[in-house]
Amino acid sequence: MKTSHKGFAEGLLFTLNIFIVVLLVAGNSLVVPQWLQPVGRLHPLILHFPIVILMLGMVMEFFRFRPEFSGEKLYQRFTTYLLVLGALLSSLTVIMGLFLSKEPGYEGSTLQWHKWFGVSVAFVAYIIYLWRNSSRYTATMAKTSAFVTLFCLIFAGHFGADLTHGEDFLLAPIFQKEKNTVSVDKALVYQDVIAPIFEAKCLSCHNPDKMKGGLMLTNAAAILKGGKTGKLFVKGQPAISLLLQRIHLPEEEKKHMPPTGKPQLTDQEKMLLYLWIKSNPDFKKKVIELPETDSLRVLASTRLKPAESTEEIYDFSAADDKDIKKLNNNYRVIYALANESPALAVNIYNKSTYSVKMLDELNPIKKQVVALDLNKMPVKDADLKTIARFENLRRLNLNFSDINGSGLKDLASLKHLKTLSLAGTKLNPDAVNQIMGIKSITELAIWDTGLKQAEIQQLQAANKRIRLLSGYKDDGRPLKLTSPLLKNTSQIFQQSFQLQLSNPIKGVDIRYTTDGSVPDSTRSVSYKPGTVFTTSTTLRARAFKAGWLGSDTVQFNFYKNTYTPDSISFLAPADSKYYADGAKTVIDKELGGTNYGNMKWLGSQKDMTMLLLFKKPINLHSLTLNTIRNIDGQIFLPVEIEVWGGTDEQHLKLLSTLSTAPPHKKDPVAVISLECRLKTTASISCIKLMARPLKKVPAWHPAKGKPGWVFTDELFLN
Repeated sequence: MKTSHKGFAEGLLFTLNIFIVVLLVAGNSLVVPQWLQPVGRLHPLILHFPIVILMLGMVMEFFRFRPEFSGEKLYQRFTTYLLVLGALLSSLTVIMGLFLSKEPGYEGSTLQWHKWFGVSVAFVAYIIYLWRNSSRYTATMAKTSAFVTLFCLIFAGHFGADLTHGEDFLLAPIFQKEKNTVSVDKALVYQDVIAPIFEAKCLSCHNPDKMKGGLMLTNAAAILKGGKTGKLFVKGQPAISLLLQRIHLPEEEKKHMPPTGKPQLTDQEKMLLYLWIKSNPDFKKKVIELPETDSLRVLASTRLKPAESTEEIYDFSAADDKDIKKLNNNYRVIYALANESPALAVNIYNKSTYSVKMLDELNPIKKQVVALDLNKMPVKDADLKTIARFENLRRLNLNFSDINGSGLKDLASLKHLKTLSLAGTKLNPDAVNQIMGIKSITELAIWDTGLKQAEIQQLQAANKRIRLLSGYKDDGRPLKLTSPLLKNTSQIFQQSFQLQLSNPIKGVDIRYTTDGSVPDSTRSVSYKPGTVFTTSTTLRARAFKAGWLGSDTVQFNFYKNTYTPDSISFLAPADSKYYADGAKTVIDKELGGTNYGNMKWLGSQKDMTMLLLFKKPINLHSLTLNTIRNIDGQIFLPVEIEVWGGTDEQHLKLLSTLSTAPPHKKDPVAVISLECRLKTTASISCIKLMARPLKKVPAWHPAKGKPGWVFTDELFLN
């Protein structure tokens, strides 16, 4: 029985190692079917077993030839069993890892190092098992073998940890460099405030070596590109931005980010991301270029420790952490202005729950509060007496509150108050003069307060040490309309489609063209509900309204598709990195847009060939292949498209050949439909489509000499 078990294990071990060799030789041509992908995802689950077993086995192998163990049968037999079991599990783990590496999001040098050290563990363990009973196998060889196996194990684990947890995860505590401090006046919003959040909480899964979901967060271009599920955010619209949606999902949700078990974002970090997206992200903007009362600037400043020792020194001690924790709730947030600083900032939200009691409750920490934000709260003038008790207050935001200025005199006791915001309240010059006597004030926001421009100028002339912020000045220039919106759920139709356009501004006149020209307000066709098209159409539209500037031109492409094949398959498949839903991708009626990494495009650097079959013969006149061109992404139009047709696969004739013009360096990113007119009048039941990519990228391209990529997302048959 023992011999039988041993023989079975040896046979299985031989088979697994041969299979590993086959997978390695297959390389990029290997395509892992969807039903087999769960096997690959078991890789992280079982890899700990061979690590532990092989480590124990190699320690015992190291001492195998010592006199006290060399004659001990139990020791020798147990070592053999550990080695064969460890080798078997290592081979299985490697196979699973090779399957897993074919899924989108795994690439880069770290993956290669992890793969080859892992493969080495499996091969070395197998070789040791085969060789260890040879007469030429000595104590020195046993020790060397054990050392080599452990070396490969350690480095495979190191690079695996980097893939899972981020670069230099293992050695980070030892070699971690002290971060360069940046002063607020030199800090960039993205580089010094937002990027560190991504680095600490997101880069372990979204880096060049491990692009989960096709998303990389290492630079501005990658962030703007987004991932396979679309753009990361919509500028100025955090409520509909994917990033904010994912981080605010319940932690137990599968799509919550960061995943359960990873370091989670703090409330302050979530708020910074929200405010950054809301402010129309600019990757080169400085923190001090934001308005001084801007929430993003205020919160960003609290995270930035000045490079110079210019931070304010406070003469009061820190508040009790228990008091701060007790006073924090859903509608009142209290946080430290900086690390190891006793100064606190308080933000109060939700006007329906506000009362002066929320301020009274802050009495235990009133000495430590230096910033108070009551923006849009129903604060009354009588409440200012309570606010005046915060003796160390430096910044006070009363924008759009219910004060009328009669109680501003109560703030005169605040000897440290520097910034006061009263925008959106109803004031008069006498009310403002009540606080001009506070010598510490350097900035006062009074825009949209009902004060006349002449009154503001007079106040400014009398108080030159104070900067008066009077807000936006209407220069009389008309505003630009937003572009028309498409309400059609699909842009692919079989017989006809009814155009549905809208605009959020009431009373606009939407004009459109179908000849590629820019619509104008007089000659172009005016959109009316019920407009119907029956052919493939490229439509350009603009919105117009008296007293407004016309909107930007927006383009929509509509595609007619009369026939859908009953089956479709690859004869020469797409690359495994851009495999989407396989051959079915080109008939799923989902357009990929200009984001070729969103898993809606098929991509290949080799000839891509598909076979389409119809149960009933069809009268086909044209075949249109939807492609994308992205010169920077090494994606070019197909050099040539061939369409073959006939009654079956054995009786095909060449029906059309389409060649495209040579690429140019300045060709813009575009989705382009390439139509092949077919030379036949007979009915056909079988079509073979072949798209050939550029064999060598031109010399002016950074990837010169390498093969180009060809991408397609949809096929239209008419």
